[in-house]
Amino acid sequence: MHKVYIVGAGPGAPDLITVRGMDLLRRADVLIYAGSLVNPALVEESGADVRLDSWGMTLTEIVDAIEEHIRAGKLVVRLHSGDPALYGAIVEQMAELSRRGIEAEIVPGVSSLFAAAAALQTQFTLRDVSESLIVTRPAGATLAEDRIAEFSRLGQTMVVFLGTERMEEILARVECPPGTPAAVVYHASWPDQKVVLGTVADIAAKARAAGIERTALIIIGKVVEGATSGFGRSVLYS
Repeated sequence: MHKVYIVGAGPGAPDLITVRGMDLLRRADVLIYAGSLVNPALVEESGADVRLDSWGMTLTEIVDAIEEHIRAGKLVVRLHSGDPALYGAIVEQMAELSRRGIEAEIVPGVSSLFAAAAALQTQFTLRDVSESLIVTRPAGATLAEDRIAEFSRLGQTMVVFLGTERMEEILARVECPPGTPAAVVYHASWPDQKVVLGTVADIAAKARAAGIERTALIIIGKVVEGATSGFGRSVLYS
């Protein structure tokens, strides 16, 4: 059986990869990893003789490399940041691999959005505060139109990926009260993690003042306030 393992690397800290993911990483003959999005310490954990940084590679080049090494009998790991199911572009890889007779096994990872919640010491779904979590991204080169304004009117927790470079534009389009709590979390779980707190009205300026220009999540909603958010007691502990 020809198989590639698509592994979630977790949010950044090397010890936040899953046990299964680390086992595969150490046993891999070939590692194809997502460049600067994956902590170099994890790449160093790999026993792979061949390590390929996929930054700048086309889909065809990535799939060609996977196929070449798998047909040579190698154990190939494709390492994605966070969890591959969120903005990981894995289905297009698997579709092409399937056409070539190669199966993919997905190993989930800890998403950066959960590392951000840990950094904020909160939970995204909180009784009497927010019962839903919206995960989205802004329109751009690969997305013609987004629904950020519409989502923001729902009054639930919203996490925006891939929007750090356009924070000001995104926050200007949000249609919830300007005083709504917000946070920007940079490199959640990495050694250089930064957490900036504010409101929809001022969070972009505060994040820029803290030097955040990329690789951050924007979190909007009262859950940002955690223990001071006015939450209700869970029935579980009543």
